[in-house]
Amino acid sequence: MKTVVLHQVLELSFLSDTDYANPLWDVQIQLHLQGPSGQSAVYDCYWDGGRDFKARVSLDENGCWAWQTTCSDVTNAGLIQQGQVQCEPYVGENPLYLHGPIQVSETGTHFQHADGTPFFWLGDTAWNGVIRGDDRDWQTYLQTRAKQKFTVIQCVLPHWRGDAEDELGHTACSEQHPIAVNPAYFQEKDRRFAMINEQGLLAAPVILWSHLPTDLGYKLSQEDAIALARYIVARYGAYQLAWLLGGDGYYQKMGIDRWKHIGRRVFAERHDRPVTLHPAGLRWPNKFFGNENWLDFIGYQSGHGDVPEDIQWLAKGPDPQVTSTHPVKPVINLEPNYEGAIGYHNKVLFTDEHVRRAAYWSCMNVPTAGVTYGHDAIWNWNKQIGPSEGHGDWGGGAIAPWKTALQTDGITSMSIMKTFFESIDWSTLQPAEHLLAAQPGDIDPSHHVTVSRTADGKCIVVYTPVGCTLDIQTQGYEMQWFNPRNGQYASASDTCTPDEKDWVLLLKHVD
Repeated sequence: MKTVVLHQVLELSFLSDTDYANPLWDVQIQLHLQGPSGQSAVYDCYWDGGRDFKARVSLDENGCWAWQTTCSDVTNAGLIQQGQVQCEPYVGENPLYLHGPIQVSETGTHFQHADGTPFFWLGDTAWNGVIRGDDRDWQTYLQTRAKQKFTVIQCVLPHWRGDAEDELGHTACSEQHPIAVNPAYFQEKDRRFAMINEQGLLAAPVILWSHLPTDLGYKLSQEDAIALARYIVARYGAYQLAWLLGGDGYYQKMGIDRWKHIGRRVFAERHDRPVTLHPAGLRWPNKFFGNENWLDFIGYQSGHGDVPEDIQWLAKGPDPQVTSTHPVKPVINLEPNYEGAIGYHNKVLFTDEHVRRAAYWSCMNVPTAGVTYGHDAIWNWNKQIGPSEGHGDWGGGAIAPWKTALQTDGITSMSIMKTFFESIDWSTLQPAEHLLAAQPGDIDPSHHVTVSRTADGKCIVVYTPVGCTLDIQTQGYEMQWFNPRNGQYASASDTCTPDEKDWVLLLKHVD
């Protein structure tokens, strides 16, 4: 009998009795699981080259599980198997295994582990990391981000506009109907993908990048897109992750009904991990998808604009039409300003100041759930200075190597921010801008002040991106200034910031 550790990945292998011309379409194999308490689950198996088929599962209860496969080709005895597996307790400190998979909290405002432990989303956009990174470099990067308190790694799995083929010249699939997947492409990525979880980090892979007509999520037919997505979910869905079904997409332009149908078909039977869409910048397509059962959280991209209209869009956050879903769903900015990038319009160089501002705004203008960081060198994953593949003259064609962005002022700010939120009851923070008597952002959007308050009213957090005197009632509260640049606290006797830089005012109710 095989054994597997609780919440880790079990791989089962099956040898077909026959060859298939295009296994993605010609045969369907499913694994049926029965747990110790009678729970059941059904997972797609996937083709891994030749006559090899596999299933990957993650078990959520200790004890003996029974499994059996079913096959659309009822004459293929090699693909119709059964057996048992023993699930054993996890012993260790990896939070993903210790506390269990990520899910939406009962309040719908944030994420938590299966055991109820709150999960703060602090992501990094390593879009090309799994595709381009060799194992040693990838290990260095993941270990560094884990030490810096990051919790999520966003990446792309199949080829996309930023990497038309991998270093061996492989692509994930053909692009003419009916598509054929290339198992060799994914085999090269399997180890690096598994390493994300091994470092205690949640994976957040994009399944179908969808920005340009040349991207898979845009150009593939609906049925081909579903087939590729189901293959990727079958291959990687047992890992601890959150799915980004589409990447950088103009979903209204491609068709709302198309994407609704893709989501429903891909996650009809296997929906045990959170799912969202990553949209193009300054768009709220999730108002069209918010009530879809397969979409578990609202992802958005404030992007890389640097004009007042873009800044205001970021600072104010979503309108009620976006967040009034039933049930309530967490809201995450999946791509704010990249540190080290140049703004679209005024060519502003985005520094740690812009990173902090976007992060605090994004965490506080919605019920707090977290935010994603990005660096121009990390997402490209260039090994030497050079262009950004598929992105024209982005960065002047001279993007720095990924290693230059392992430690930056912006990353330090992110680590400090996460430590700050973890020091309070962040999972009940709700926007409370009404507590301000005057909003400086009404005059200049770059001065927008955000306010959050915990559900019990005992803690108020105020972030100002520039020095000012905050017009807020403080009676009954003890005040402290928190410096988001160095993590230091200082007592506060009034609401005038200590200097002209950005500050956090922390108010705690005096019992």
